[in-house]
Amino acid sequence: MAKKKFEKIDHKCSLKEVLDILGGKWALPIIYTLSKGTLRFKELERSIPNINTRMLVKELKNMETNEILNREVFATVPPTVEYSLTKKGLKLVPIIKELHKWGLEYSN
Repeated sequence: MAKKKFEKIDHKCSLKEVLDILGGKWALPIIYTLSKGTLRFKELERSIPNINTRMLVKELKNMETNEILNREVFATVPPTVEYSLTKKGLKLVPIIKELHKWGLEYSN
């Protein structure tokens, strides 16, 4: 039986690049939470069960760098920071909702 050779196809944006942009396991819950509207840091942190502050900060920085979300700082004491999805981030919401539906259908 002859072995099949697989060609490496060079795509503009591979799945690995997409996953690099989205970051770690917390990216999808963050995007899903922000799909409901703008939130302050503590509101966002309280809305995502089991995430710690360090991981949330790391994910938010990565997502801001990749233009998935906006970070707006207000000159108050203490500083107020609000997060919202960009146009690019909003395009991910229907995909995440479909993944959520799939998970409900096929999880035990």
